[in-house]
Order: sequence, then structure tokens, then C-alpha cells
Amino acid sequence: MSLSLLLASNDEQFRELVRESLLNQPNAKLVSEYPDVAPNLYIRVLQDLERHPEAALIVDLSSAGQEESLKSLEKVRQAAPELYIIAANYSGDGDTVISTVRAGANDFLLLPLRRSDFRGAIERLEKAPRRTAGGGSRLGRIYSFVGTKGGVGATTLAVNFAGVLAQRKQQTVLIDLDFVGNDVAMQVGATAQYTLMEVGENLARMDQALFEGFVTRDPLGFFLVGPPDALEQQNYFSDVMLRDFSTFLVEKYESVVVDAGRAVANDVVLSALQASSIIFLVMTQEFPTIRNAQRYIAYLMRMGFNQDQIKVVVNHYQKRNNSNYATLEQIQQTLNQPVFYGIASAPAVLASINKARPLVSDRQAAPEWDKAFRAFVDKATGVRKAVAKTA
Repeated sequence: MSLSLLLASNDEQFRELVRESLLNQPNAKLVSEYPDVAPNLYIRVLQDLERHPEAALIVDLSSAGQEESLKSLEKVRQAAPELYIIAANYSGDGDTVISTVRAGANDFLLLPLRRSDFRGAIERLEKAPRRTAGGGSRLGRIYSFVGTKGGVGATTLAVNFAGVLAQRKQQTVLIDLDFVGNDVAMQVGATAQYTLMEVGENLARMDQALFEGFVTRDPLGFFLVGPPDALEQQNYFSDVMLRDFSTFLVEKYESVVVDAGRAVANDVVLSALQASSIIFLVMTQEFPTIRNAQRYIAYLMRMGFNQDQIKVVVNHYQKRNNSNYATLEQIQQTLNQPVFYGIASAPAVLASINKARPLVSDRQAAPEWDKAFRAFVDKATGVRKAVAKTA
């Protein structure tokens, strides 16, 4: 019987020890890792349970404060009542074990971890009734677009993606985290009165009415919020604020679309990616973007992401053979990652940017592109099981 495991710990040594211990457990494998035990851990767990509904969770409670880590465990248990949870801590006294079990743990491991204890926990997990922990999360989904190079069109794809979701009557929020470029507002013709700076200042009292009073609403129906225009104000919004903000958003809105820019190593952007259901890595067939895509994928894998979360999107796709551009087959071989979708270019795309309106707002401006892009949204959101293809 194969076991899928999720692993949450702030301690890289603990995560490495679990990886090593699993080498002697051929029937068990790690399918996802979380390098922190934060209050929004439950969001990431639920997202992974959509892909691996049979998975169990190992969570290290020692690397965060006792009260904070137990609250994180409680939130996971409330969000996924059927999930099998193995908790670990350095303190093994009766009160600690009881409070851990009350917070939602099915099993307890004393740290420092001994291989025999870990092996016993896996054996108990194997004997436990198999329960599917997935099935119907009510949380919204976060879709993040990362550009591998300037000019690949990640912002344009994010804007139009949000536009299609809003046209389909989904409650949608579009966030611009490209603190330098700050192009989303320009592409939709908006002049925002309030920004992420005001959101950060008011997170403690944030509710849906206050948020929607702060942010801009596009005529297509989605809400938009981004960074201040002044570059000296860019560092105000922190990764901690982003974690709290994303927790608020997925509990209130069906879809959140993030233009993550190119700075994947930025703490704020990384926090957004960690909360994302899907990360679209946007590239073209030019060789510099392929090189950067390699580097980005390698970094994200080191940060605990898995290949299922990362979707390679080739923008400005050209089917014709050209020595200056790589083929899809070459891209897939180089990245060791399938191309999720290819989106052809169209003159109307640039025209829509110059008009400061999403191209999907005028379906007749480029009918073929519009049809292909909506098929991409269908495949990304699971509206229908689209056959993997390029448009």
C-alpha cells in the first residue's frame, strides 16, 4: 500500500532527516514540503490534498512557538477533518501530548527523531483506516503568473485570466506583486486611490466591505490591488502581511490571480507562490527564457514546491520551425517538464495593452486568440478536462 506524505517544518535538518528515513520506506513518498508552520499552513495543505487526497501530514510543532504551532494544527484539522496527522515536538510530557492530540494530531513523535520511532509511526499510519481527506474545499484558489524574463507577457496573461474568471461570474481579485513594474493598473486603465500599503496598514481590521471599499473594481467585475507608484514605498508590504492577506482572500473570494513579476526570490512573492494552487511559469521560445525557466524551476523545487504545482506556459507561441526559437519538444526536454499550454501571439494583444483594456473584454477583436485563451483558462481551472494541446 503506497503512502503519500506532506511535511511541514521550519527546520531543514528535520525535513532532511525525514527524507532520509523515507529511503528505507519504499512504500512511502513525500509529495510536498512546507518550509514553515505558519497560520496559513492549512491553505497549502488543502491545495495539495486536491492532488493527493489520500495523503497524511507530518508537522513539526517545535520550530514555531507552542501556542502558534498548536493554532496552525487546529486550523489544519478544522479544514481537513479526515486528514491523518503525525505531530512532532521536543517536549513529550503529558500536558504537551494531550494538548497536541486535542489540537488534532492522530500520532505523536518525540524529537530528536529516532529512526525506529519514525518507522513505528509509518507502520501505525499503514494500519490506520484509509480516509480520503480531499473533496470539496470551500477555499478560493490562487493562480500566480511568473515571468521568466521581461516582455514574455506574464502581466497580460494574468490580467486577461482574471477578466475571464470575472466574466464567468466568479468573485475574483487580481493582485500586482511586481513592485517595480506595477503594470497591471496600466493595462486595465485604472488609477488606484488605495494600494497594498493601505491594505497592510488595515489587515488587523480587514473585512470584505472594507477591502472592497479600498480597492479598484474593473468594469469586467474583478477587484484590483497593487503596489504604490512611489518606488520608495515598495518595501512596506511584507511577507507576513501577504500570508495574512492571502488567508483573508481565499476565505472570501473564489479566485485570486497574482502577477508575481520575475522576483521569485523576493520574500513577498515567495509567500504568494506558497499559497498558490498553480504557478504559471511564463516563457517564450527564445533561449534566454528557457535558461531562466531552468533556474526558476530549480529554485522553486529547492523551496519545497513540486512539479505538479508548476505549469509551463509558452506565450507568443510559434509552430513554424525557426533556428532562433526552440520547439516545444526541446523546451520539454531541457526543462524536464511538460509544456502546459502554448498561446499564440496576435496583433490585437498589443493593441489592447495600448488601449488599457483586457483583450478578453472584446471577443471579436481577435476571435482565434480569444478562443485559445479561454481554452487555456478552462484547462487551468478544471472547467473541463481539456486535452493537452497548444493553440
